[in-house]
Amino acid sequence: MASRPPAPKQPSSRRPHNATKRPADKPIPTDVPATKADMHPRNPHRGRYDFPTLVAACPELGSFVSVNAHGDASIDFADAAAVKALNRALLQHFYGVKNWDIPDGYLCPPIPGRADYLHHAADLLAPANGGEVPTGDSIRVLDIGIGANAVYPLIGRHTYGWQFVGSDIDATALDNVRRILDHNPQLATGLELRLQTSPRRFLRNVVEPGELFDLTLCNPPFHTSQDEAAAASTRKWQNLGKQPTTTKLNFGGQSNELLYSGGEEAFITGLIEESKRFSTQCLWFTSLVSKSTTLPAVYRALRSVGAVKVRTVEMAQGQKKSRFVAWTFFSDTQHKAWRQRMRRDETE
Repeated sequence: MASRPPAPKQPSSRRPHNATKRPADKPIPTDVPATKADMHPRNPHRGRYDFPTLVAACPELGSFVSVNAHGDASIDFADAAAVKALNRALLQHFYGVKNWDIPDGYLCPPIPGRADYLHHAADLLAPANGGEVPTGDSIRVLDIGIGANAVYPLIGRHTYGWQFVGSDIDATALDNVRRILDHNPQLATGLELRLQTSPRRFLRNVVEPGELFDLTLCNPPFHTSQDEAAAASTRKWQNLGKQPTTTKLNFGGQSNELLYSGGEEAFITGLIEESKRFSTQCLWFTSLVSKSTTLPAVYRALRSVGAVKVRTVEMAQGQKKSRFVAWTFFSDTQHKAWRQRMRRDETE
């Protein structure tokens, strides 16, 4: 299925002409990390980036770290190479992922925000499990649009031990995920990749008859056109204090990762409509929603398909606000019965 991000995407790989790397022999500033209280309590990225520790995990990051105008260690978030090195360091240090990489031009997702979505989504499974988030291979999660980065399975497998299926319409993206798994055999047993053959399908062609999932995750493409995507890219450059010199999508991303006819609203409502057909095969469906203006159409679609429960979970990372919508076709009693059945299957 189409990859999808509602979060900052990979910047241009061009280094701004006035940006310089930190000299290799210059020490990295250290300070006491402040806590981001608005992030999920289980999110290990609630503190500020501990650059000395991250550079120890990924030495190449060190050349991008310098002191910003506030006297803090940081990187130039408009530099694609710096952002990629930061992601590689975060995945190595926190999740034991080795040699993570993505092809040029593919989305480079923000690890803290992706982890926040995963942890909040995990909370949906706790009530039917005695208030505890269930762990282990018995929990199966579908990542709709895994992309080339595979961030959700990489984090989720390490943190919760869940089994993942990742789908995407981009064969090149799936090939890159296989390369990542080749370097991380400890994670490979927890992820199965499936090519979605239709760009207008979400669950069909991927979910097999009788197959069960506890949870789905999805980052929809949220632009309707190249012009809209370019305008969003320009705003992000300006938020970083940069002046874009081209209309190119400076934050990267393949067209299928960024664009969908009808935008985010059409994508999510299409997923909702299709979820009705698989209502007994998944406990919780979820999708990120980038724009709050999309919510009314999402709620109308959920009423139309007869969702039993709908939850909107607000999230924040600094000044950036985001949310995801979750829906289920099961009652509370059916939720408990689902978990009891999964436990029986686990012991058989």
